[in-house]
Amino acid sequence: MNLPNTADIVIIGGGVMGASAAYHLAQRGLKNIVLLEKESFFGQGATGRCAGGVRYQFSTEINVKLSIESLPMLERFKEEIGQDISYKQCGYLLVAINEKDAKVFKHNVELQNKLGVPTQLLTGDEVCKRLPLMKFDDALAGTFNPKDGIVDPNSVVMGYVSAAQKMGVKAFTGAEVIGVTVSGNQVEEVQTTLGGIKTRMILNAAGPWSSQIGKMAGVNLPVLPLRRQMFTTSPLKELPADFPFVIDFAKSLYFHREGEGLLIGMSNQDEQPGIDQNVDEDFELVNLEAAIERMPLVEKAQRASHWAGLYEVTPDAHPIFGNTNVNGFTVCTGFSGHGFMHGPISGKLMSEFILDGKYSSLDVSMLDLKRFEEGRLIQEYNVV
Repeated sequence: MNLPNTADIVIIGGGVMGASAAYHLAQRGLKNIVLLEKESFFGQGATGRCAGGVRYQFSTEINVKLSIESLPMLERFKEEIGQDISYKQCGYLLVAINEKDAKVFKHNVELQNKLGVPTQLLTGDEVCKRLPLMKFDDALAGTFNPKDGIVDPNSVVMGYVSAAQKMGVKAFTGAEVIGVTVSGNQVEEVQTTLGGIKTRMILNAAGPWSSQIGKMAGVNLPVLPLRRQMFTTSPLKELPADFPFVIDFAKSLYFHREGEGLLIGMSNQDEQPGIDQNVDEDFELVNLEAAIERMPLVEKAQRASHWAGLYEVTPDAHPIFGNTNVNGFTVCTGFSGHGFMHGPISGKLMSEFILDGKYSSLDVSMLDLKRFEEGRLIQEYNVV
C-alpha cells in the first residue's frame, strides 16, 4: 500500500493513543484516516515498553475519572474489538512507609470512594499480612483496589489497529515524520520518510516524541521524555497466583507477576530527560538490591529479560488534550507514565473533539495546552 497524497486527518504515533483515536474516528464514520508509526511495528515505542499496569488509584478527580471510563473499555475489549488482551485483575497494592504518603493515601482513598471506586485503606499490619513474601515492617499504610491489574499492551494496540484497518484506516509503519508544513497558521502537509501527505488536520499522539513533532509545526509542548527501565525474573514457584501489583511508593519500586516470575522496576530519581532507551546497567543493580531488600525471594531468581522505555512527562503529570496555537494541529500526549491505561478513552475523547468540537464522554477541557501559561496546573501525586 502506497502512502496517499491527501488525508482528512494524519495521526502521528502508532501506540495506544494513535491506534485508539484512529479506531474511534473510523467508528464515527470519518474517511481517509492515515496512521503513521516510525518503528517497524505498531506499539513498539512507549506503549510496547511499559509495564502494562492499569489502575483506578490516582490522586486527582480527573485522573480517577479517566480510569473509570477507560478500564471498563479494556474489560469489554475482546467483546467489542475481537482481541484477547489478557486482562488480569490482580489488584494494585500501594504501600506507604512515611507519614506524608500515609496521609495522602487516606485522602486519595476518600476521593476514589466518593467517585465510586472501591479502593480499600489498609494498616501497616494488614499490608504485611497480605504480602508474607515481602519485608514491609516499616509499612504505615496501604491502599488496595482488586479491579486494578495488568493488560498486554501489544494486544491492545494491534486490536485497535486491525479493527481500524477493517474500517478503511490506512496504517503505515516505518513512516517517520520529518516535517510539518504550516501556512497562514494552518496545517497544510506532513512530510515523512515515505513521502508527503496534504492534510488540514493532524493529531500528534507521538508520546515521548510529541514535543519534537510539535516543534516541526511551531508548537511548543512542555513534554519531556524520561527513561524508565525494568527487568523480569526466571520462575519463582513460591509466588502465589493472586500476587498483586505491589508499589513501594517512597522508593518508586514495583513488582508484579510476569508469567511464573516477576516484573520489577524502579524510577531513577536522578534520570535526566532524553530519548535513550538503553538499559542503565549500574542503575539496574541499584534496582535489584532494593528489590531483594523488599523481597528476599528475588535473590534466588535469575534475570530473564530487561528493557527501557520512555515516560512522556508534563510539569503537572497530567496529559494534554485538544487544540494548539496552530489551526488543525491537535494533541493527545503527556500522560506521564499512565498513558497506556487511559489510551482507550483518550482516543475516543479526541474523536469527539475533532468531529464535534467538544468532549462528550468526559469533560477534559481543563487539560488543555493553555493551562501551562495560565497557571492552571493540576498536580498528580500517584506517579511512579
